[in-house]
Amino acid sequence: MRRYAPGVVDEAPGSAPERPVVVIGNFDGVHRGHVELLRTAREAEPGAPLVVVTFWPHPMSVVRPDQTPLLLAPLERRVELLREHGAADVVVVDFTPEVAGWSPERFVDEVVRPLNPRRVVVGENFHFGFRAAGNLATLTALGRRDAADGSGPGFAVTGVPLLTDGTQPSSSTLIRQAVAEGDLGRVRELSDHGFRFSGVVVKGDQRGREMGFPTANVSVPPGLAVPADGVYAGWVTRLDVPDAERWPAAISVGTNPTFDGLERRVESYVLDRDDLELYGVPIAVDFYARLRGQVKYAGMEALVVQMHADVEHARQLLHTT
Repeated sequence: MRRYAPGVVDEAPGSAPERPVVVIGNFDGVHRGHVELLRTAREAEPGAPLVVVTFWPHPMSVVRPDQTPLLLAPLERRVELLREHGAADVVVVDFTPEVAGWSPERFVDEVVRPLNPRRVVVGENFHFGFRAAGNLATLTALGRRDAADGSGPGFAVTGVPLLTDGTQPSSSTLIRQAVAEGDLGRVRELSDHGFRFSGVVVKGDQRGREMGFPTANVSVPPGLAVPADGVYAGWVTRLDVPDAERWPAAISVGTNPTFDGLERRVESYVLDRDDLELYGVPIAVDFYARLRGQVKYAGMEALVVQMHADVEHARQLLHTT
């Protein structure tokens, strides 16, 4: 297991460590339902350190590789969002075929008990162990076992009902669908934050610079979700500079069909800036609104006319001058 922000408890010399409240889940995208789990955990055990247990890679990539979903965020972003919502420590279980074969009892022995939780909080539909054999009742029974046989203090278990938007539960699956459709408003409704895509700027074909719209290009790796091909308004932020300025941008997602491109990329033009040198720089692209779909134009001249319109549209949506 890997830990982020370990040593979360300030302990007086010689004192016993504070027993944490532990929240377990996959947490892809850290949507409203995930945030509700963390809120419930804090309210259930006020003052206790909040430890989140998550899994990487996605368990489906091991259990059913052909059904592996596109991830809404890389692991680093997941940890960042969890910490923003109160996690003092994030424990990442390296999900391997061996881990997938653990019984529910072994999962608790290997992952949960070493954290010495006073309480474990999970969604009411939580399943764990080989072939998802364990559920909320299983976890509750295992938490009581130590106290019953005197081998340890045991732990309480809280199951949290699924959070809904009035019609259906918030879920990473719904957010993936909204991202795939380019529906950024729906993404914000389900997640409480916008969709962010990040990566290192690579050298592109430099046609944008030739047309007067130099772009910061990030390749789309396999396995990560990205909005539907088209043009968007949003923001670009350097990730290598603390508290970096967020720049308004017009963002293209796609393969550049006007030039018969093949590689899918996220290309961001920072409005009114042609002086940025970002090659090799990690950036975050925060999508705000979809402007239009991807179109194959007759040539560069027609594309330039459209790009001017796109930039003006992005400027209006982002309220920038």
